[in-house]
Amino acid sequence: MTTVRWFCAAALAAVLAVPVQAQQPAQPGPEHEILKKMEGTWDTTMKFMGQESKGMVEYKMDLGGLWLLSKFESDLGGQKFSGRGADTYDAGKKKYIGIWIDSMTTAPMVMEGTYDKEKKTLTLVGEAAGPDGKPVKHTGVSEMKDEDTILFKMFVGDSKEPMFAIDYKRKK
Repeated sequence: MTTVRWFCAAALAAVLAVPVQAQQPAQPGPEHEILKKMEGTWDTTMKFMGQESKGMVEYKMDLGGLWLLSKFESDLGGQKFSGRGADTYDAGKKKYIGIWIDSMTTAPMVMEGTYDKEKKTLTLVGEAAGPDGKPVKHTGVSEMKDEDTILFKMFVGDSKEPMFAIDYKRKK
């Protein structure tokens, strides 16, 4: 038992003796500029299961310009719906990352993906509860039509048709 204690103490001392290198804080890169273009207030029109609902979203770059934070508010089927998002570019993974939470679920949706410069389209994929409550693949596609228009579509599973779509129009 004494040998084990000495070995653990020696291992701990060796780890603590390694000099800690100062890590440079992350800096926004060109990929963050794609997200920054979304800053502002937008009117939204969501089409879901034959219904249409109006809402608004505010986007703001925060946390040193590394994260695009969003606050989404709408009326969905006669009920208030709220959601919050956090999007960034993870330089280590070389992927865009999106985190979404809302007033209809207790589990966050975490997605990752890429931006296609030619198509001006951000595509993120992740797993979240489907309509039956079981985990299923979700694919979110944001097509930047122009500086003031975005079309977002959410696909569930391998469906070729979106579960819902949201048109974003920048408030002037």
